[in-house]
Amino acid sequence: MVEQQPHLLEVRNLHVEFHTSFGTIRAVDGISYTVDRGETLAILGESGSGKSVGAAAILNLIDTPPGYITDGQIYYKGRDLLTMSAEARREINGRQIAMIFQDTLAHLNPVYSVGWQIAETFRAHNQCAPKEADARAVELLQRVGIPDPGLRAGQYPHQFSGGQRQRVMIAMALALEPDLLIADEPTTALDVTVQAQILDLLKRLQIEEGMGLVLITHDLGVAADMADRVAVMHAGKIVEQGPAVRIFGDPQHPYTRRLMTSIPGQAKDSGHQATIASHDALLLEVRDLAKHYEVTSGLLRRRSGQMTRAVDGVSFGLAAGETLGVVGESGSGKSTLGRVILRLEDPTRGSVVYRGRDVFTMGPADLRVFRRKVQVVFQDPYSSLNPRMNVATIVSEPWAIHRNILPKRLWADGVVDLLEKVGLKADHARRYPHQFSGGQRQRIAIARALALGPELIICDEAVSALDVSVQAQVIALLAQLRDEMGLAYIFIAHDLHVVEHFADRVLVMQAGRVVEQGSSQQIFESPEHPYTRDLLAASPVPDPNVQAARRRQKLPREAVGP
Repeated sequence: MVEQQPHLLEVRNLHVEFHTSFGTIRAVDGISYTVDRGETLAILGESGSGKSVGAAAILNLIDTPPGYITDGQIYYKGRDLLTMSAEARREINGRQIAMIFQDTLAHLNPVYSVGWQIAETFRAHNQCAPKEADARAVELLQRVGIPDPGLRAGQYPHQFSGGQRQRVMIAMALALEPDLLIADEPTTALDVTVQAQILDLLKRLQIEEGMGLVLITHDLGVAADMADRVAVMHAGKIVEQGPAVRIFGDPQHPYTRRLMTSIPGQAKDSGHQATIASHDALLLEVRDLAKHYEVTSGLLRRRSGQMTRAVDGVSFGLAAGETLGVVGESGSGKSTLGRVILRLEDPTRGSVVYRGRDVFTMGPADLRVFRRKVQVVFQDPYSSLNPRMNVATIVSEPWAIHRNILPKRLWADGVVDLLEKVGLKADHARRYPHQFSGGQRQRIAIARALALGPELIICDEAVSALDVSVQAQVIALLAQLRDEMGLAYIFIAHDLHVVEHFADRVLVMQAGRVVEQGSSQQIFESPEHPYTRDLLAASPVPDPNVQAARRRQKLPREAVGP
């Protein structure tokens, strides 16, 4: 009789609690699952469901206090990780079990080059001599698809796009050829083509190395694309698990069914159609706008003589009440375009004309009006909200800066009105940003943007980091505000399904240029440019059968960044 081999990973009845001044929080409440070599398990769930905490427990990354693993076992190749000595765990963590984290900037040291940080993995585990470690770091950068790896190894995290930083994180995780890889939201906030490339890279490396993969995600399309099996988490428990085809095709638990029906943009918004103004009546007109940067490298920022054309000759018009979707892969220039329009950066050439006036030649008085009428909602609401201010102070701050907009005696009532307008409650005004969920923080950011009565709001990936059901709620809120207040939006996003059903027109950017623009219907139903077709082909759908068929076909080509 052949002895059955143990699973690569087996989690049994795991409990993780956080002991706080508000009481005990059961973040993980008795979850169990297995992962075998070469298999991908997707752990699917919304923020706060406990999926990341459960994964952190595998690598003993729970902060103690306040967090404690109170019960359960975690077996790796038949050995219980929770009963191992610290020395034995060090031999496994990083070397045999590796992790890719969601926030690349938080986990890459800003003062060291990426090549040094990858090489440090080899040095920390005494794998090779320093020179060999540096050479292997360059090889890994090449393997994960970083162009010109020898040059890029000497550059710093801030000099890489989001997708490139995620590739660096993958290179670090794979440096010691682990048997198990835990990927915690590895594609959150990445554009669809970059996301497709990262997922394809993970799949290819998994096949080459025979790794087991635990993929933590709230993106149904990503789970459908990658997973052999799916475990759905809610409130610290696994409410349903099984083969991906069964979970997506015939979900049994009410929570799973609710997730499957909460994808934003499922139904076309037929109630709104902006009236496109004549050329002379445009709210905003961008003319041949360009922003170029000189490439530098090293700690002393040595000039290379090369230029990055982040935005390169972009032109479009925007009518009052119109929504323009701006899509393109990481590094295509979308966010730079938004910053230049806001006059947060000066252009290399071109103009931004707001109601007939060039933004870059405005005097102080006109610029003050422009700042009031054109607002922005950023991608990360936690970073854009001051943690030392309560919500009342955050929302009323624009009135303190732009005086004579609202008398101070009316600020308290004004804050409540704005909070209620974005779906929050009056008593939320006394709380601080860390006391809210990601979706609630984004609603606070929207309330602040509305405080000065804007005509245009630039949304820079405003829903990309939110759970799928929260995305749907925020998009519905933005649409409601547009209809009630006549707002115009420039909506920068990597989720094409959101743009398709929210935008009147779509502008497609590649390497700083506009390669195609037109109505939403035209772009999504009959795209003309090959790059646009690549974007649509790379956007995952929550159907494992469709994704499997796509994988059998030719995968999207590599991104062509600036």
